[in-house]
Amino acid sequence: MIILGMLGPWQILLLLMLIIPIIALIDILRSNFKGDNKLIWVLVVLFFNIIGSLLYFIIGIRQKMKK
Repeated sequence: MIILGMLGPWQILLLLMLIIPIIALIDILRSNFKGDNKLIWVLVVLFFNIIGSLLYFIIGIRQKMKK
């Protein structure tokens, strides 16, 4: 088992590069969007990993349909 204190800065950065897009993809797939916005956001997150995820959390959250 890896203890967080044993990880260096590069390992933490790599871990974040994996976790943030996964969280964004899960949120996109669970939400409803108008039109083809869901497909577009999935492609943006897949192709542009961290930047795409950050764009989704800044811009895409507001495009979700209210329940």
